[in-house]
Amino acid sequence: MPITAQELGGRLRIARQACGLTQDDVARFLGMSRSTVAQMELGNRAVTSLELDKLAYFFGRDIREFVAETFEEEDALAALFRAEPEIAGQPAVADSLRAAIALGREITNIENLLGIDRELVGAVSFDVPAPRSRWEAIQQGERAAEQERRRMGLGWAPAPPLPELFETQGVRTGVVDLPDDVSGLTISNRRAGLFILANRRHVAVRRRFSFAHEYAHTLFDRRLLGTVSRAENRDALIEVRANAFAAAFLMPSEGVRQSIAALGKGKPSRAIAQVFDEAGAVQAEGRTKPGSQDIQLYDLVHIAHHFGVSRQAALFRLLNLRLVTQAEFDQLKTADDAGCGRELASLLSLPDEDEDDKDGFRHRVLSLGLEAYRRELITRAKLVEVATLLSMEAEEIQGLLRHVGL
Repeated sequence: MPITAQELGGRLRIARQACGLTQDDVARFLGMSRSTVAQMELGNRAVTSLELDKLAYFFGRDIREFVAETFEEEDALAALFRAEPEIAGQPAVADSLRAAIALGREITNIENLLGIDRELVGAVSFDVPAPRSRWEAIQQGERAAEQERRRMGLGWAPAPPLPELFETQGVRTGVVDLPDDVSGLTISNRRAGLFILANRRHVAVRRRFSFAHEYAHTLFDRRLLGTVSRAENRDALIEVRANAFAAAFLMPSEGVRQSIAALGKGKPSRAIAQVFDEAGAVQAEGRTKPGSQDIQLYDLVHIAHHFGVSRQAALFRLLNLRLVTQAEFDQLKTADDAGCGRELASLLSLPDEDEDDKDGFRHRVLSLGLEAYRRELITRAKLVEVATLLSMEAEEIQGLLRHVGL
């Protein structure tokens, strides 16, 4: 049964208020007066299909939600805006989030048209009690990292590019411009799916850590609909847990130890062994040369590059695994802070920490869109709309279609 104009207006008002937006905000977005918006919300002024489509985008909703039999008062975008009013007040950032949610919905629609069952590749979740202390949060994060690496078949090797890896787990990724103190955020939307976004302004290795951090939120905190990871909130237990997960996922303990062993280090300075033959035992003792096992700055540079993390992240992991002492940590950190680590990496011809991530998500979306267009399941205009949401220019889209013969 069609809903009334008054009911539609009420849903628009609820969606606007859930996002913390004013009628003036909506009026500016639509290019009309505030009084006209007020009349729309009262049901005294008809809402055109074009206006409803624009409003759905503005509120981070699917247009069908506004005409469905039931209506949910809060969605992912509203949850994020409520938790982080500062983001809602930055038009460029807010619009990036709206675009991410809109893109997620379009992908889900295309997958449905192609007969792809998203549930078959849905992301797993961890049903654990909320941590009561930092130590418990760390333990939960590290255990989950070990289990996820085992489930994904990663062993102790460095993780592959995370956007491609997480896409196979039913989690979409992207990079957007965010405030400098925000490393990333997670969006959990029933129609758009799971999205993790990292800050485009941060260097690539930090974005890689952020992707792993946000992936932890999809495992543990999906019920929140959305989370924002801010530097000032690093003491929050769910953030401690996500950071512990990211460190253990990107730098598995055994993998780090094997990497150090390959450098001829990591052995104890003094080792004792007993050989027993039922009648008695013979003791043997071995010692390494003084200083031969000390981790040097060039070792740190190598380990960070090997696991695709920052030197600072690698250094903290070495400290937590007790592979360096606090005094050695302080010495290495001081040297890296002075720029010696970056200079060493350059001299060793290693990539800079800002080398771009591979965007497997973008490739997959374009492939799905092209296949749906080839089968005449979507129009050319819809394909262009999806490509535009991926920040493709008109000439790029035209060239893409020409090269694939469409």
